[in-house]
Amino acid sequence: MPAAVKREAIEVVQVANGRPIKMWTDGVPVEAEARQQLLNTARLPFIFHHLAVMPDVHLGKGSTIGSVIPTRGAIIPAAVGVDIGCGMIATRSTLNASDLPDTLHGLRSAIERAVPHGRTVGRGKRDQGSWHNPPQAVNALWAGLLPGFKRIVEKYPRLRDSNHHQHLGTLGTGNHFIEVCLDEAERVWFMLHSGSRGVGNAIGRSFIALAQADMRQHLANLPDRDLAYLKEGSAHFDDYVEAVGWAQEYARSNRSLMMANVIDAARRVIGKPFSVDAEAVNCHHNYVQKETHFGSEVFVTRKGAVSARQGELGIIPGSMGAKSFIVRGKGNTDSFNSCSHGAGRVMSRNEARRRFTVADQERATAHVECRKDQEVIDEIPMAYKDIDAVMHAQRSLVEVVHSLRQVVCVKG
Repeated sequence: MPAAVKREAIEVVQVANGRPIKMWTDGVPVEAEARQQLLNTARLPFIFHHLAVMPDVHLGKGSTIGSVIPTRGAIIPAAVGVDIGCGMIATRSTLNASDLPDTLHGLRSAIERAVPHGRTVGRGKRDQGSWHNPPQAVNALWAGLLPGFKRIVEKYPRLRDSNHHQHLGTLGTGNHFIEVCLDEAERVWFMLHSGSRGVGNAIGRSFIALAQADMRQHLANLPDRDLAYLKEGSAHFDDYVEAVGWAQEYARSNRSLMMANVIDAARRVIGKPFSVDAEAVNCHHNYVQKETHFGSEVFVTRKGAVSARQGELGIIPGSMGAKSFIVRGKGNTDSFNSCSHGAGRVMSRNEARRRFTVADQERATAHVECRKDQEVIDEIPMAYKDIDAVMHAQRSLVEVVHSLRQVVCVKG
């Protein structure tokens, strides 16, 4: 990578034939492959001003996860990704730690029954991670999303058969989770992480393929085919902007619905009546939207990054065995008003499965009521960066409002 200069805990990389890269990575590791992806992205002709790199940065598909990509006149669908609108929601309750049951397994089980999670596939099998007969709340929410979906499938009929209605209000797999947490004052919080599920995946993959097809003659000139882009004014650009906006609204609605079901499940288990904050923090961290920066209107793709405007609340989760944070943005203009979306992986899922055992998982999550089996070893805390180091590296981007530690974690 070209020579870098450190300034106020920011590493600034000047890129030949490209835009500068500003990295908030002081004290956290950045793999060589991720640095190369940053260079590849910075050299695209439509990158605006500079790239901003968050401390959770790691290798992604085409572009690094943990980067903020401002563009003029084009969008890279693979940078937005296939979990369009993936993000977090959290809300504080009036409960204290002493109000929780002595044994938390019943609370975890109630949440698992209330929210479809995971995935099962096979001939004749119903996917356990979807609704068989969606409840009325799901139907009502889908009715509001349906007109926009119909407009999209009129042009892209293949999307009609994606998982949409039956995935609304469901968690998914991988790093998606539901947690019950305690803050520094022992108050109980509910928090979860998910996105636009099957329909967002279908939209993302469809437009990634369209961008690559549109650029077929130019792919050889790109350092990575997953940097294929849609140019503003092209046949598919406006359709993508509409579809990605719809998927982001689906994702936000998905999280809100799950949160309502989690709270209802907790009420059935916890004997004491309680209420929750009317204003939950509900933020995307895989998305694109139009914003104004440095005097210009641009598209900002946050690929594993959270909006952190001055005074804006956000959520930065750690691993399933570490702390998470409710933060308030400082409105740092050089970061395009952004912060990290989590701790960030230090190894692939396959490497985590190869390196660690169930016994390792049990030790690392001894303080959490959660699954401790072979299927979740890829989410072991040691597969992630040190969340305290990540938070220190972005001290100019956010301030911590609450520190949360999980006591219950549900994963698919």
